[in-house]
Amino acid sequence: MVALRLGFLSEKRVNWILRPEQQKALLVGKLAISDLTDDDFVYEVEQKGVDMRIGLDLASIASKRLADKVVLVAGDSDFIPAAKMARREGMQFILDPMGATIPLDLHEHIDVLRTVLKPVLGIEADPLPPSPS
Repeated sequence: MVALRLGFLSEKRVNWILRPEQQKALLVGKLAISDLTDDDFVYEVEQKGVDMRIGLDLASIASKRLADKVVLVAGDSDFIPAAKMARREGMQFILDPMGATIPLDLHEHIDVLRTVLKPVLGIEADPLPPSPS
């Protein structure tokens, strides 16, 4: 079973942001405001509600014992409660943070840390010992 959870875009956290390199150039006088173009700005928006939806899915799957293992592609400490519950219910919890460093407190609540980027970027997987049953 594979699930994709989509949240919603936060209307309160939508901004046009000046790219850091252009901001630095402005501050040191290498660039004038009149030199800025549309390409010097990026649209920044925050998606909300995804972590909660995924956490609820994990809790439901674990409590109903619908799977023996779960693979979560994320690296966010918001998933610690879901990971703890899944492991308490006997599921093996595999995390793929896509090559990113994960918080230490999340690391202690997973069974295996892997990344699909390993063959592409040469990133080493960090397997953990199996959790005690």
